[in-house]
Amino acid sequence: QVQLVESGGGLVQTGESLRLSCAASGNIFMVDTMHWYRQAPGKQREWVASVTGGGDTNYADSGKGRFTISRDNAKNTMRLQINSLRPEETGVYYCNAHITTRRSGSFSYTSRDYWGQGTQVTVSS
Repeated sequence: QVQLVESGGGLVQTGESLRLSCAASGNIFMVDTMHWYRQAPGKQREWVASVTGGGDTNYADSGKGRFTISRDNAKNTMRLQINSLRPEETGVYYCNAHITTRRSGSFSYTSRDYWGQGTQVTVSS
């Protein structure tokens, strides 16, 4: 019923930039905080950045000054601008969002976290 779809990944060289996008669709009542995570080969998934429904942002230390997260509440979309990419930032980038849905014809609401399928970012040295 709810889908998160990431896009914008690709192969870039060290120092280049990318802009990742995430679009939420489905029977959405409200989208709360949205996050980006990254999973490098052979490593655990790690948190990269977050943006609340009110637009407050937070970043992992490694991305401060180079990453910019933003969202469009009207469109249920989120973006991550990544500048000066480094080889160690290679991995699959995942979108995560806390979303509330409402059952059609009722006042029954359900809230849970959703994940996208990920978009591959490869940074060559």
